[in-house]
Amino acid sequence: MAKEKIVLAYSGGLDTSVILKWLKETYDAEIIAFTADIGQKEELDGLEEKALATGASKVYIDDLRDEFANDFIYPMFQSGALYEGQYLLGTSIARPLIAKRMVDIAIAEGATAIAHGATGKGNDQVRFELNAAALSPSIKVIAPWRLEEFRNQFPGRAEMIAYAEANGIPVQASAAKPYSMDRNLLHISYESGVLEDPWFDPSAPENKEMFLLSNAPEDAPDEAEYLELDFLKGNCVALNGEALTPLQVMEKLNELGGKHGIGRVDMVENRFVGMKSRGVYETPGGTILFTAHRKMESITMDREVMNLRDSLITRYSTLVYNGFWFAPERLALQALVNESQKNVTGTVRVKLYKGNIIGAGVKSPVSLYNPDIATMEADPTQAYDQGDATGFIRLNALRLKVSAGVAESNK
Repeated sequence: MAKEKIVLAYSGGLDTSVILKWLKETYDAEIIAFTADIGQKEELDGLEEKALATGASKVYIDDLRDEFANDFIYPMFQSGALYEGQYLLGTSIARPLIAKRMVDIAIAEGATAIAHGATGKGNDQVRFELNAAALSPSIKVIAPWRLEEFRNQFPGRAEMIAYAEANGIPVQASAAKPYSMDRNLLHISYESGVLEDPWFDPSAPENKEMFLLSNAPEDAPDEAEYLELDFLKGNCVALNGEALTPLQVMEKLNELGGKHGIGRVDMVENRFVGMKSRGVYETPGGTILFTAHRKMESITMDREVMNLRDSLITRYSTLVYNGFWFAPERLALQALVNESQKNVTGTVRVKLYKGNIIGAGVKSPVSLYNPDIATMEADPTQAYDQGDATGFIRLNALRLKVSAGVAESNK
């Protein structure tokens, strides 16, 4: 009989390298390793050879960078998504794309299961499995970190490192550098190990080598740099007048943002599974794009449309963070977001300087800002009669006066 086939989401890091070997031994199965190229760059070097040497029967390394930028990053940024006021969802938004391609490969290869190396305490297990369920409800999922026999064999990272060394599996993690890292086109995240102490300062000079995408703000150039971003219907389509694809925009913004020390976040967030966790993030390009997009909206989006869209940011962000990208409610919200962006067109100019993004101008052919109406001088359009404000204020004050009168009479 043919062996069972399992498609493993494989990064080549400590966890998935150990898991590949462990799955093959435990299930006596063919392991098909899948890596999504979503902007890891040099992390992909030698990955196919490493996976095959570790025991994979077949390896997929698919370039999904264009799809990631076009169909995931850009739609999410149109929504203004920001989890708990700080996190630009760099890891979260990559998971549905990975899950989608894993399911496609499993179907094509006749695999009976997919597997991942997400910890049983984290968010990624939920994201992978909810997105996979939405795309292929019959797919079986193997999550080694939720299996008691796996946890007994590997109670901590030290045991995994020892196992990797014993089996000749090269990994970046070591006892001297025991934090994990996840990189893609949008960001790099760091967690676990020394970062589990929220008092540990990753920005201290002695820890600066941890960061790969950005200079420390204090080490950034002493001269500011100006940047113009052109938007069309809520999407950035050009930088400094040069038309670029979404992928090219992200790559260029990462370069510029990293140079100027932009986009570092250190936060304790609330995981979907119920605990708080500490994460350190580098999102240089995404931070510039997020800020510029908001500035573009400021002169092109109707006030009530903006209020409605903004009221949904927490909901949208939580759906992405928790793994509901392919859920019907996220798709419904996206339809509203898309409608809100139809006039978000124009140019934003920003100044990049030592970790800061400073607004330096915004213009649009469909701007709702009218200087003749907004001016404190005489309004040549006569669109606004200042005397009308008297009644406006009186009507809005009515309920306040009634409430205050009731409180006064009951003292």
